[in-house]
Amino acid sequence: MRRFAVTLLTASVIAVGLAGCGSNQNSGTSSASSASAGESRTAAPSSSITVFAAASLTESCTEIGKQFEAANPGTKVTFSFGASSALAEQINAGAPADVFASASPKNMDQVVSAGGASGSKVFATNKMEIATPPSNPGQVASVDDLAKSSVKTALCQPQVPCGSVAQQVFTNAKITVKPVTLEPDVKSVLSKVQLGEVDAGMVYVTDVKAAGDKVKGVEIADDVNASTDYPIAALTKSGNAAVASAFVDMVLSPAGESVLTTAGFQAP
Repeated sequence: MRRFAVTLLTASVIAVGLAGCGSNQNSGTSSASSASAGESRTAAPSSSITVFAAASLTESCTEIGKQFEAANPGTKVTFSFGASSALAEQINAGAPADVFASASPKNMDQVVSAGGASGSKVFATNKMEIATPPSNPGQVASVDDLAKSSVKTALCQPQVPCGSVAQQVFTNAKITVKPVTLEPDVKSVLSKVQLGEVDAGMVYVTDVKAAGDKVKGVEIADDVNASTDYPIAALTKSGNAAVASAFVDMVLSPAGESVLTTAGFQAP
């Protein structure tokens, strides 16, 4: 796997890019503040961006967003988390967004093919893990146990990345799993497990780690497990291209990598 190649932009460097976006990065005289009282002014564009990100990135992207805002006073990052498949559809339908971080290259390709982004870069990978309630009522010890009719299993819907990757695991393991519920995204699957409504759920390693002692993780053998790549891109219709690009650079930087690896993601 390659290491992240993008160097973290310093606050001062990002500030240069944000200057064209109306950021009040410097306390000194700016083009706006130097205008005399009698001069006509044009309102500076907002330095806020909206990031559409896969649900499994909730914790990591939230932390990276906080670091980005701290390094760039005056910026605001708003997140919309959900299934990558649904987010791609929303972007292609014209939903206002500046950055897309997907849990699947397929969904990113849908956006790129529609002209929503000029390209993307993979910034992380993630693999599957089984989550059970802490008491493990279904006595799940391996992925094979999910094929038992006595084990109530929650999966993501098949078009959602966590659903398609789970199916790849089942294919590798040569088993058939009949879920009792199909959820819209991985956090919904995790919620079903935490509430004790199911015996097991197919989620990502990062989701089990984020849940802490609220769930028990059951590892999947490497010879049957499957993973997915996470690409990110600034969107072509972004109203704040400089800020969007700077945020992408932050995710790709060593600082972003540190947040992701701490959460359990792997470098691509």
